Amino acid sequence: MRVKFTQYFLHIRQRPDRRDIRLEWIERVVGKPVKEYVQSDGRIRRWAQISEAGGKYLRVVLLEDGETVHNAFFDRSFREVENEG
Repeated sequence: MRVKFTQYFLHIRQRPDRRDIRLEWIERVVGKPVKEYVQSDGRIRRWAQISEAGGKYLRVVLLEDGETVHNAFFDRSFREVENEG
């Protein structure tokens, strides 16, 4: 899978709390999310658990096209059980 990135994402990726997020993890979230939510502005939020990161959930925000990554970060407030259904 080949994903595209916004300039914002490329800039924000420089932050110390985002540097360790691997591209393969982002691709995993885009391809096999455990949850998806479409925002009112059309952007798409997807989450997946990353076992290599201690089981944390990675949130990836895509543009309306569903393939351009705008943001990616570990979502400390996400709980899969609470968000099912």
